[in-house]
Amino acid sequence: MARPVEVKALPNFRIWLRYDDGTKGDIDLSDLAGRGVFKSWEDAPFFDSVRLGAHGAIEWGTDLDVCPDAMYLRLTGKLPEEVFPSLRSIHADA
Repeated sequence: MARPVEVKALPNFRIWLRYDDGTKGDIDLSDLAGRGVFKSWEDAPFFDSVRLGAHGAIEWGTDLDVCPDAMYLRLTGKLPEEVFPSLRSIHADA
């Protein structure tokens, strides 16, 4: 699985990510902003503090992160089965 190597905050609850496989681009997180734990993003300096954690998580502060695999799926538009072949269903006649 590709791992993020760079992240930057952008305006309007977007982030720019680059992964170690060369995949890069903007991800719109506005659908999460203001909801539950993501309410803290309404503080612009907090949202701008995004960084990569020790294990590749995309983090804000010490208590808020998003899954790098989920962000990779959003960025590429791929299905989980395309990225994680073990998720493909096993046929009954196999």
